Amino acid sequence: MSKPSLKSLQPSHILLSKTAFQQNISFLRNRLNDGVQFSSVIKGNAYGHGISSFISMAEECGIDHFSVFSANEADGVLKFRNNTDTKIMIMGMIRDEELEWAVENGIEFYIFDMARLDTAIEAAKKIRKRARIHLQIETGMNRTGFEEQLWEPVFDVVKKSREHLKLMGLCTHFAGAESVANYYRIQNQNRQFQKALKIAEIVFGDRPFAHASSSAAMLTYPEMHYDMVRIGIAQYGFWPSRETFMHQMKSNGFKRDDDPLKRVMTWKSEVMNTKWVNEGDFIGYGNVYMAGRNMQIATVPIGYSHGFGRNLTNTGYVLIKGERAGVVGLVNMNMITVDITDILNVEKGEEVVLIGRQHGNEITVASFSEMTNHLNYEILTRLPASIPRRISV
Repeated sequence: MSKPSLKSLQPSHILLSKTAFQQNISFLRNRLNDGVQFSSVIKGNAYGHGISSFISMAEECGIDHFSVFSANEADGVLKFRNNTDTKIMIMGMIRDEELEWAVENGIEFYIFDMARLDTAIEAAKKIRKRARIHLQIETGMNRTGFEEQLWEPVFDVVKKSREHLKLMGLCTHFAGAESVANYYRIQNQNRQFQKALKIAEIVFGDRPFAHASSSAAMLTYPEMHYDMVRIGIAQYGFWPSRETFMHQMKSNGFKRDDDPLKRVMTWKSEVMNTKWVNEGDFIGYGNVYMAGRNMQIATVPIGYSHGFGRNLTNTGYVLIKGERAGVVGLVNMNMITVDITDILNVEKGEEVVLIGRQHGNEITVASFSEMTNHLNYEILTRLPASIPRRISV
């Protein structure tokens, strides 16, 4: 007799809709100026969607350039990409000792200080292969980037080191393009960037490849697309802000309920148990929630360790049989209890939707975020990498 085996299923899983992603890419590309390249930003574990699953889907949809924050994320792309021609660009953290690895693997990376520039040249000499670099220009974000007084000296160093450096582009980042409050700041940044490009053109003999726009800037300032855009949140089906959505709605004439961006992610779990609780009894730890009537509750094996925050206690909700079931009692580390008194015939194993659509009703990340006072970005990236992701049609 064979021994029973354990089918290792997690308490929840995330589905990624290829159809939704294709629609988002089509919508965004249709708004790009002619010839502008599309870089898919997948920092933060592809905004919580999971790098390993997302990359293969994105490549199948025609994406061939990915932007990451750090060397370890770039290594993830190397491991999971299917197309060896797919390009990888590190926008942030790469240690000096990782530069040789980046050069060897043809990974592009930002340079924003002289020390990294010098180290990149040395790494390229040692590997005997040109480092593929992007020079980040400080234009007013005041975070990373070469200050104006360094532009010409840096360009001269790069020009003299062409044997070891391949200049892939000049770049900057606009500070808060999702809000009209930053309009003048962004205009000033763009003027600075154009100034840097003019100096670069004099030094190099022609204007380098240039990129500056994230999702918000790409959608709001088409004149700033330059040669490539770096699209993060919008490709996953989320607007950078309500302002960005309203601007697009008015500019393109679509209605509030006809959102052209479709959510790629659905997060699901299941009912673990159901039981009845008498009126006046407390549910869960302490005295946080008292049953105001005889209630039926369901336990769901999801808690704050899975990204379902404790501040959703008594305020969050999930979908069961297409109906909203409110969280009652404290959100635990691994479990929540929800009120199913008015939802008929809920049984153990019943599908539970935490984010996504079920029978015509929907819990969006936006509504999830409003319940927790967090941004879409934060909610998405807090979803643990241990939750399985898989592709759906």
